[in-house]
Amino acid sequence: MDKLDLKKHYKALYGAPKGRFEIVDVPPLQYVRLDGEGDPNTAEAYQLGVSWLFSVSYAMKFAAKAALARDYTVGPLEGLWWSDDMSSFVERRKDDWRWTIMILQPDFVTPALYGAAVQKAGKKLGPPPSSLRFETFHEGLSVQTLHIGSYDDEAPTLARLHQEFLPQNRLTETGRHHEIYLSDPRRVATEKLKTILRQPVARV
Repeated sequence: MDKLDLKKHYKALYGAPKGRFEIVDVPPLQYVRLDGEGDPNTAEAYQLGVSWLFSVSYAMKFAAKAALARDYTVGPLEGLWWSDDMSSFVERRKDDWRWTIMILQPDFVTPALYGAAVQKAGKKLGPPPSSLRFETFHEGLSVQTLHIGSYDDEAPTLARLHQEFLPQNRLTETGRHHEIYLSDPRRVATEKLKTILRQPVARV
């Protein structure tokens, strides 16, 4: 049985270049997602949410292998980030942050498999978060780059994106700041963390 590697299958979306920005067109994709707010380093809802996303994703993977004879690699954690006051990101006031965290799913995974996976994960984790859902998300035209290093060191790259690249290319931001965590911070040194930074845009 061949195993689908989602990062390789969507290479253009998960292989952003380091040191420069590229424009991509992100198609509609399926995710398991949930929402929350607060400092991701300390908010219990964030840590519990991550546990739910991975527990459901792995349950769906094993169910797809058994029921559909389709195997795949579970995708990386991703997050959309915003705040009512966007200066909270520059000033790193993380308690004011709001987020949607999510994990990509292959197109052959069905709502029925998702429902069964939630029930299975709930036996270990308890009642699911109210915002947990399985849905299609379409970002469309976006700009992305690869950041290597601490999450707290992203500001200069984001400043270049919003203050230089977007105006120079007649683009304006439309959706929420998107981060794709290619590295596991529990196993990779902070200075070597790889994170794709993505911003949905429109042409002006």
